[in-house]
Formats: sequence, C-alpha cells, structure tokens
Amino acid sequence: MRIAFLGLGNMGSHMARNLHAAGYSVTCYDIVQEAVDAAARDGLATAASGAEAVREAQIVITMFPAGEHVLAAYQDGLLESAPQDTLFIDSSTISVDHAVEAARLVTQAGHRALDAPVSGGTVGAAQGTLTIMVGGNPENFTQAKPLFDVMGRNIVHAGDTGSGQAVKLVNNMALAINTIAAAEAFSLGENLGLDPQVLYEVMSSSAAQSWSITTNCPVPGPVPEAPASRDFRPGFATALMTKDLGLAKAAIESTGTPASFGMAAYEAYTEFNTGDNSGKDFSAIIKTKQKKG
Repeated sequence: MRIAFLGLGNMGSHMARNLHAAGYSVTCYDIVQEAVDAAARDGLATAASGAEAVREAQIVITMFPAGEHVLAAYQDGLLESAPQDTLFIDSSTISVDHAVEAARLVTQAGHRALDAPVSGGTVGAAQGTLTIMVGGNPENFTQAKPLFDVMGRNIVHAGDTGSGQAVKLVNNMALAINTIAAAEAFSLGENLGLDPQVLYEVMSSSAAQSWSITTNCPVPGPVPEAPASRDFRPGFATALMTKDLGLAKAAIESTGTPASFGMAAYEAYTEFNTGDNSGKDFSAIIKTKQKKG
C-alpha cells in the first residue's frame, strides 16, 4: 500500500515514521524543508511537493494546522494529482464544516474521504498509542483501519463525515475543563500546605481521577514524564489547545448548547495564550492559578 503523508510537524512526523517502521511505503512532504530532511535521514522517501508525493499514492494522509490549509492544499493540486479513487484521510484538527467541505471536494474529484483527527499528544504519536476518531464511510474506515492500528491504540469509527472532528472538539473541551480543575485543585492544596505528591496519590486513585492528573499532572514531580516535570515542554501546546477551544466555542454557539464551563475554558486559554506560554504545554495554565510572589 503506497501512502503519501503530508505535514511533518510534532505529530505527523511520528505518525509517518511509525507507518514506515511497520513496512508501509511512505512518501513524505512538508513545506518546512528541515522536516523533510529529518524524514529522509530516518529512511523515508520524500517529495519536492505535495503534488509529487501523491502522484502514485493509494492513500493520502494530511496533518495540517487548520481547515483553511486542508482546503487550499486539496484545491491547489493534490486532488488532481492523485490517482483516481485515492483515499484521502485528513488527520488535522479542523471544524466540522471544514471537514464536510473537504470531503465534498474529495468526492467531487473522484476520490474517497475520511476525517480522522487524533488525540494523545506527541508522546502518543511517537509510541503509536493515539486515540483516532474517524468520520466517514464504513468501507473506507475498514480499508484504513490497519494504518490506524499502527498509529494508534484506541480507534473509533464515530459515524458520518465530520463526526470524527465533532468527537475531537468535544473531547478537547472536556480535557481543557479537567485540566483547569486539576490546576485549581493542586494550587488550593499547595495553599493549604499539602504535599503535591500526597494530593496526587489520593486524586489519582479516587473519584477525582482523570488523565489530567494521572498522565498530564500539572505540577512537577508526581508524574516524571508529564510536561510539568520537564519545564512544561509539550506535549500539546497551549496554542493548539486554544485553537481547538475556538472550534468548540463555534460549535457551542451554532448549536445553542449551554456550556458555561466550556466557554470559561475558552476564555481562560485565550487569555493565557500569549508570549512564551503559547509554546508551552497547555497544563501550564496552572501558572494562572498560583499565588504571585
């Protein structure tokens, strides 16, 4: 199976390497030459353009920053350069509307489409343990499932086109809320004189347990692999969480859903997403909950 992988950022680079390591024929491209060079050093085939990368592909996987980039790439040569009936899998995190429009363009050009955003951060991408939420035709999902199994551990067919993106934005809204809750809890515990390790031992094994505590604990020490224990190196950057919460906000407003905590999370991260904070792991939001001085 010949795969073109476009978008070799913090997530896509690991995903492409895992497919290559599993024995698939992977041709890569990114607009950042350093990323292409790094993939070549790891033994992956590379192309000089996206159109060249997809020319003989059976499956095209895209991992771009935003929906506008996906639509532009599809319209600027990818769809017309790929062989007829190519399966296009978009693993970017974009709005449901953009996912639906992308699929429309793909099918109009004589190809097939899946939206398949991922969750699990750079660690999950590197280890091949991502959660992958897929929207689209069940037959297309079945064809792509072996690839998803290489890149992820929890693979969910969410439903029709756009449903993968819908699940992703709902999941990340809940994650942001949980992370803020964990940050406030640890900060309150510190102000009450509690040892963070003691608080972690209780919260990680009781009713307050969540991924934001057990895996991505926002205080340094209790989880050595967590970004907080590595000066908040992402992980999942604050800028990306803020972008995803913007998608959630738009969905909240368009559906008229009462979601005051989701909106509060959007506002908190929008305010926090400045300067150096943008590049830090999103769990660094705990800095806004700690006493000054």
